[in-house]
Order: sequence, then structure tokens, then C-alpha cells
Amino acid sequence: MPVVPLSTIVSDAFDKRYGVPAINIVNDLTLESVLAAAVEKSSPLIVQTSVKTVRSIGSDVLYAMWTAMTAGIEVPVTLHLDHCPEREVISECLARGWNSVLFDASRMPVEENMRQTVEVVAEARGYGAHVEGEIESITGVEDGVGSDTAAERQSLDTVLEFLRTTQVDVFAPAIGNAHGAYKQAPVLDFQRVADIVAAHPLPIALHGGSGMSDEQFHEMISLGCAKVNISTALKETYMKSNLAFLQSAAERGKWDPPSLFRAVREDVVEMAGSLMTLFGSAGRAD
Repeated sequence: MPVVPLSTIVSDAFDKRYGVPAINIVNDLTLESVLAAAVEKSSPLIVQTSVKTVRSIGSDVLYAMWTAMTAGIEVPVTLHLDHCPEREVISECLARGWNSVLFDASRMPVEENMRQTVEVVAEARGYGAHVEGEIESITGVEDGVGSDTAAERQSLDTVLEFLRTTQVDVFAPAIGNAHGAYKQAPVLDFQRVADIVAAHPLPIALHGGSGMSDEQFHEMISLGCAKVNISTALKETYMKSNLAFLQSAAERGKWDPPSLFRAVREDVVEMAGSLMTLFGSAGRAD
């Protein structure tokens, strides 16, 4: 199955109430690993890139990696630009071939956010791409974007006006979630998701997924959170796996990079695959 638009993946997940992992990759190894997990689990997958990753690797190289690794892929996958407040980076990625973007204008006044989001949606449509929108910051800093100060939540009427005006394809509300590692168990506002979906049915993006309980995931997905963002868990798995292998290599005095890559890949594939099973996306690509 070829690479597909974001809406193809999240619409089915929203209708059938399962969640699709949206995993932030950091390099070629993590990209190949999460794609391998999707094929192994016969699961759709949203691959996400942060602005930081785009800049560190370069959009040309990153997109070349993507096209090479997804050639002939057997499951539906899509490439998404995560949390991007910079219009020029959005334009660059859309022109390069990204399938969707999250225009993060959450620090702007709602009216200006709405005005610019309308422009981003129009630009994306010109490329056959989709847009995720938000009007409230998700607490926490991720890859240099965001703030530890929680933004004030907007009223349901304001949310609905934003959705009707911008025509975004996915919406990311603030519901007590946070980026990074939780210092204590998050208290999530399930009712807010239910109210938004009841008034304006569209796929919801659940941000700050790393650290939520299985029960919280299941409840949020049942309410319409079709896109479940995972970033911190990938980074921790990748770096801890590297650390464990290198400590063992030092003890053994054996230094073999390909063995390191294989070990890290196994751990990332296992992590991604377990999320696909947990969220109910495993087997959906059959």
C-alpha cells in the first residue's frame, strides 16, 4: 500500500474507535524501526518529525530517507510535521512532500491563530496535504517548542468557531496532558473530548502520550482520539538502549557498531509494536 494522506488513516481510526501511534523519529534508525514495527503488526502508522529533526537532518535528506524506506510498504503510513510555529518551515516541508503539518499557533491570540491557520490549510490543500490545529498550548517543552506555563483553555464555542472557520482535519485540545515525562500521573479531562466530538465530529489528537496509563489511553481513544502522539517514549527507548549496549560493550571490550544498531532497532521495534497493540491499530491494515 502506498503512502496515504493523514485523513485516510485518522478517519478510519476515528470511525472505528482505535488509535494510531504518531511517533516522532529522530534519525534513519528510528524511522526504519517504527516502519518495521508497523509492517510486523500490520498497523497504520503516522511518522512525525519535529522542526528540530528537520533542521538537524535537512528536509531533502529526511524526505529522501522517507521515500526510500516506504517504497513498496505494505501498510498505510503518512509523514507529519509536528508542532511547527514557523510558517517558512511548514511551506518547506509541504513543498518537499510531507503529507500533513501541525501549525502550532497556540501562543497567538485566537483570532490571529485562526486567520493564519486558514492560510496554512489553503496552502496544504494545494499539495493534497492535511492540517492539524490547536488553539491552546500543550504544557511542556518538546524539541525546543512550547512552554511549561499552561495556556488558558478556550470555551467550547471558541473551539467550534475555530474548527468551522479553519476546516482543520485534526484538532489537538488541551485536556490536562503534557509534553515530556510526567512528574505525577496526569488528570485528564475526558468530558472535554466528548463535548468537542459530540458538537463537531472530527479526529482528535492526543498529545503527551508518553506516561499515560493503559486505561487513560483506552478511554481517550474510545472518545475519538484517533491520533496518539508518542515522542518521549521513543527518545528514552532509543537512548537507554544505546546506553545499555555501550556499557556492556565497555565491560566486554568489544566494539561493533552494527551490533549496537541491531540491538537498538530491536528495542525500538518492540516499543512501537507494543503501542500498536495497546491502541488497537495492530491488524487494521490486513
